[in-house]
Amino acid sequence: MPSQTEARDKAAPAGHKSPFLDQHEKTQAAEHAAPPAIVIHEVVREEGEAEIARPVAALAWSGLAAGLSMGFSLLGLGMIRAELPDTPWRPLIESFGYSLGFVIAILGRQQVFTESTLTAVLPLMVRRDVSTLIDVLRLWGVVLLCNLIGTIAFAALISIPGVFPDHVHDALLETGRDIMAGPAGPKIVKAVLAGWLIAVMVWLLPSARSARIFVIMLVTYAVGIFELPHIVAGSAEAAFAVFNGQAGLGDYLFHFMLPTLLGNTIGGVTLVAFLNHAPIGHELWDDGR
Repeated sequence: MPSQTEARDKAAPAGHKSPFLDQHEKTQAAEHAAPPAIVIHEVVREEGEAEIARPVAALAWSGLAAGLSMGFSLLGLGMIRAELPDTPWRPLIESFGYSLGFVIAILGRQQVFTESTLTAVLPLMVRRDVSTLIDVLRLWGVVLLCNLIGTIAFAALISIPGVFPDHVHDALLETGRDIMAGPAGPKIVKAVLAGWLIAVMVWLLPSARSARIFVIMLVTYAVGIFELPHIVAGSAEAAFAVFNGQAGLGDYLFHFMLPTLLGNTIGGVTLVAFLNHAPIGHELWDDGR
């Protein structure tokens, strides 16, 4: 005689709910199951729909708040760096501080440009019309500008003499010099990887549930430890160097902003939005969307 387990396995083929579960147990099973890709796609797309529909003023204030919040990534990184010896393992520890601004901005539902390279693009890929493209470009322009204004304001604030001890000030300057060092080509490639990771993080969050903060910290820690330039967090670092005479405005624009912006956008749009949209695109069109 087959055991109870064997009977259940025979009665409930793989991929089907067991008939032996009552309704409460079926609900519990559904709650613990990972959502399918099309569900994650729709969650992220609906978030993008809400973003591109927001008034300019709301986008501007949210983008400014995000820029100010992201300044804490510079401060967290610099404060930890200042207290550690200059050793090969130092980046393993100090990169935890880099996650601080991301946690504040993302959990606070503030508008960060690199997140919108995924969320705002998905409605465009579904609708494929000019009006949606205009809405996406409006969102990007307003959010990016206000993100940068926020980071520059934060950098100006912490540049006031005496706000932080000299050793912390020196560590902050070091991060500013690091973000603008190196040729543009490799920087663009590294910025592509940063944009990719941030957009992947956005894709992971709907299924992360109570582990959202862990996902945010893990992915942004990776961005920090790999020294991948991020257009918003890195803006605070570069602006701090400019305010303290370690770099000029041209360095900020051409050695940091332009290559980083290009790479982050490519990483978010092409390597994630397309790769995550393409496998389920036929399901959306089969549903008449």
